[in-house]
Amino acid sequence: MIRIPLSSPDITDAEIAAVTAVLRTPHLCFGPELTAFEDSLAATVGAPFAIAVSSGTTALHLALIALSIGAGDEVIVPSFAFIAVANTIHQVGAIPVFAEIDPVTLNLDPASVAAAITPRSKAMLVVHTFGVPAEMDALLSIAHKHNLRLIEDACEALGGEYGDGVQARPCGSFGDLAVFGFYPNKQITTGEGGAIIAHHEETAARLRALRNQGTRPGDGWFRNTEPGYNYRLSDLACALGRVQLSRLNEILRLRREAAERYDAILRTTPGLLAAGLELPPLTLPTRTISWFVYVVRLPDCVNGEQVQHQLTQRGIASSRYFAPIHQQPAWHQHPSALQAQLPLTESIAPRTLALPFFNHITADQQRETAQALAEILVNS
Repeated sequence: MIRIPLSSPDITDAEIAAVTAVLRTPHLCFGPELTAFEDSLAATVGAPFAIAVSSGTTALHLALIALSIGAGDEVIVPSFAFIAVANTIHQVGAIPVFAEIDPVTLNLDPASVAAAITPRSKAMLVVHTFGVPAEMDALLSIAHKHNLRLIEDACEALGGEYGDGVQARPCGSFGDLAVFGFYPNKQITTGEGGAIIAHHEETAARLRALRNQGTRPGDGWFRNTEPGYNYRLSDLACALGRVQLSRLNEILRLRREAAERYDAILRTTPGLLAAGLELPPLTLPTRTISWFVYVVRLPDCVNGEQVQHQLTQRGIASSRYFAPIHQQPAWHQHPSALQAQLPLTESIAPRTLALPFFNHITADQQRETAQALAEILVNS
């Protein structure tokens, strides 16, 4: 029986009251909570438009469509990422080109991106992995030089910032388009849901139409301007997200404090560092981390699946992050996967292990996790 979960949504009476209030109105979808949530999210990111949709994955799908990325176009993307980044590229007929990661941030390595560019390159999909902002200055420079569109996958990075001092900008504000996800393990949740950040009114209008079967306001009775999708997000979900978003600073503080506690506890737990455990950096130059998960790196000689299994036997949840996309059964025979040369991705990914991490994780739970991990590693 799991006693210490991997994640746990932080829902207060304010969220419950907001969702309940929607149930007392006739506006369960396309009501005022949708507008309020979108406006609040846009203001948080510092962008003019936010378009709420049913998930981070559908947000990615619509972003690719809105940027006219389609058959035969190449999109440079990390293999060390959630598989949706490759799936959505495939779904629009484009080709994912897998690039290498930076060994510290685990984000796209700009040098690898530059080397992956061909005449068919149309875009790069930049993931802010685990809430650590990517190297946006270098990636933007490459995008501008080669006339590439840049999509930010900020699904794991709400509240993160890139840049020095007053020049710092929120994750999600850099790309031609950006996407967020609000699954229950994220910094804020709408239950399921996502959003696209846009900078131009016409693009935002098209995205809103695409999420609703291609219908624009005022188009008339069942008049669809283009084929679209049912990617709507209900007002129930938006009410939950709106209140969660109002608590973002508190949530980010709690998660930062939990990460700092883990760092102190793991560093002082006998045997852990000596066994070769590597901890994630607490700070990085020009970056404000938004802590999504707490991922350690196991020693080379240790079997990650066995460590995860032994933690489960002790009632402690954990998870492997991420299996490289180019090595997964759905992708490993794809031409892009066969061409991928990603030694860092392939060496780092098997060593990653996400420990229990959520807003209200206690120091006792973290100490128990650290002690259990130490006993497992020392006896491995």
